Amino acid sequence: MAGSRLPRQLFLQGVATVFMFAFSSLYTQIPGLYGPEGILPARRTLRPQGKGRWQQLWETPTLLWEAPRLGLDTAQGLELLSLLGVLLALGALLARPLRHPLVYLLLWAFYLSACQVGQVFLYFQWDSLLLETGFLAVLVAPLRQSLQGKQVLQGGPAEASPHEALPFWLVRWLLFRLMFASGVVKLTSRCPAWWGLTALTYHYETQCLPTPAAWLAHHLPVWLHKLSVVATFLIEIAMPPLFFAPIRGLRLAAFYSQVLLQVLIVITGNYNFFNLLTLVLTTALLDDHHLAAQPAHGHHKKMSISWPKTLLASLSLLLELAVFGLLACGTVYCFGLEIDWQQRTIHSRTTFTFHQFSQWLKTVTMPTMWLGVASLTWELLAALWRWTQVRGWLQKLSATVQLSIFGTATVSLFVISLVPYSYMEPETHGRLWPRAHRLFSAVEHLQLANSYGLFRRMTGLGGRPEVVLEGSYDGQHWTEIEFMYKPGNVSRAPPVVVPHQPRLDWQMWFAALGPHTHSPWFTSLVLRLLQGKEPVIRLLQSHLASYPFHEQPPTYIRAQRYKYWFSQPGEQGRWWRRQWVEEFFPPVSLGDPTLETLLKQFGLQDKSPPQVRSSRSTLAQVLLWVRTQLSPLEAPTLLWGLLVAVGTVRSVQALLTPWSLQSSPPTRGEKHRLAPKKDLRAACEQATPAPNSCNSGSRTPRRKK
Repeated sequence: MAGSRLPRQLFLQGVATVFMFAFSSLYTQIPGLYGPEGILPARRTLRPQGKGRWQQLWETPTLLWEAPRLGLDTAQGLELLSLLGVLLALGALLARPLRHPLVYLLLWAFYLSACQVGQVFLYFQWDSLLLETGFLAVLVAPLRQSLQGKQVLQGGPAEASPHEALPFWLVRWLLFRLMFASGVVKLTSRCPAWWGLTALTYHYETQCLPTPAAWLAHHLPVWLHKLSVVATFLIEIAMPPLFFAPIRGLRLAAFYSQVLLQVLIVITGNYNFFNLLTLVLTTALLDDHHLAAQPAHGHHKKMSISWPKTLLASLSLLLELAVFGLLACGTVYCFGLEIDWQQRTIHSRTTFTFHQFSQWLKTVTMPTMWLGVASLTWELLAALWRWTQVRGWLQKLSATVQLSIFGTATVSLFVISLVPYSYMEPETHGRLWPRAHRLFSAVEHLQLANSYGLFRRMTGLGGRPEVVLEGSYDGQHWTEIEFMYKPGNVSRAPPVVVPHQPRLDWQMWFAALGPHTHSPWFTSLVLRLLQGKEPVIRLLQSHLASYPFHEQPPTYIRAQRYKYWFSQPGEQGRWWRRQWVEEFFPPVSLGDPTLETLLKQFGLQDKSPPQVRSSRSTLAQVLLWVRTQLSPLEAPTLLWGLLVAVGTVRSVQALLTPWSLQSSPPTRGEKHRLAPKKDLRAACEQATPAPNSCNSGSRTPRRKK
């Protein structure tokens, strides 16, 4: 297998990018979600219970315990962590030396701290996925960055340390667990839409925040929707085992299939940073040779290749063709694909039963774990072989210590991850090694390994349920309260907000799926709107003038449940059609017994007023000033502004770097290191006539003058 230096750097930059988006998106919503006047004030979540400082930190791992020492309340501490997270992520993106384990450890610790007080608004699978990926970045990040750029340019060794490629394997294992489990749960849920291959006929209009492209995708032919579901099962269930294939072509085919799926999801849905994070994980399937993509000089000349290499390449090609043929035949058989030449369609149907799939899952779950064991064993052996190549007793000692630490951490995290992975098959979960269960239980609260299963069931099969808030001054004339992102006005086009996640809009989507009592936070939202709290209003409309009750809070608020459908192509000026279903939340006003009863039932009453002493601290004043400067910007504008700024700086760096490399002469030590390589290249050119026979020491052979 080729080296993984470039994929690792790409992975680290991708993780930093996702952290930048996640922290900045969360920062814009903190006052309305977690401030003293927010929907779920964060100060209620951290209450000292008389335990020791370190015990308290271990049981509830959040740095926000230290906020009072800085003169901040919990929400202000959360703002500080978010801003520091954005700055650290920007630093890791722009400065290679900052892609250090300590930086990624801080990013992980900051986001874990936020999740501890985030309550229902941070209970998403991509938040758990970001925490798990962020911790892996701590292990993947190299301890030293200074010489790596020079080694790449000078054709240096593929690995600076024997252990460096080892933790990166865990990224591939995480990607496998994410995709394979997401495909399996669609069938184990017994959802009729997935089993009937009709899920995508509903998905585009019933997902949380569709894009304008989702309207177009929704009106595609039904046979194409069903074929797309078949392709989804192929990509999520059949392709992930190829992540561990020893043949490079199979891994690259699996890589591009995952990229295709994620790009299509990005185009048709606003899933914040989730798809970007999944694309970052796919870098574990790449290698240096594929990313470099440099055409060899003298490509017109024939290369002399030994017959064993030719035979091995031929066998690899035959095996690739056999695997692709097997996947194609299996897909045709399992889903009964038939081409109708007259109607120019492809018919598909599920040809296996739930019982057959359950038996198959019981058969393959444990072997997939052993596949992971075999692949990890190979990576460990490769690391040991690289360790044997280290010269010098001091370097050998350092490599031994690092390999021992990172090897143990890699194996431990793999064992821990087997527990949540086995959740999808209960029988296998029960037969798992007992020590793995104990190890997982000990660190479960740190979210080092999580279970995944996206789009388990299709919702809104009879129409997309949507909650519409209404306000009134007299209880007779009602005015709808629009949200910036979720569907409401049938004439407004679906927005494009990725990579921002409006967390209130997302929770409104979940609230519409059941009664309001299943979403206690909704009662608090109603209370804050009746009180006219500006931080909460800004979650609905960033420009207060767009809020219909910006001059005076409404006297009454109620909520109605509607069903929404995408409009038909012939309807002009309308994106949606809707129909009233029922009352979701009764009309209430401040002091209303119904409202007071609900607030008391859910523990949402303001029993202790927020302390004002923290607002006088210098740090609190600085945070307030930063908030004032950034508040006029909408969240998507802020996030895209950060991305454009990073792209501009990186472009300038790319333009200046070649000039600096050419203008700076090599040091004396570099001359001594380069001299043996030149002598070796010259000796090889004299010994063999083939121009590329010795380019293992250099990526691009020199042209003869």
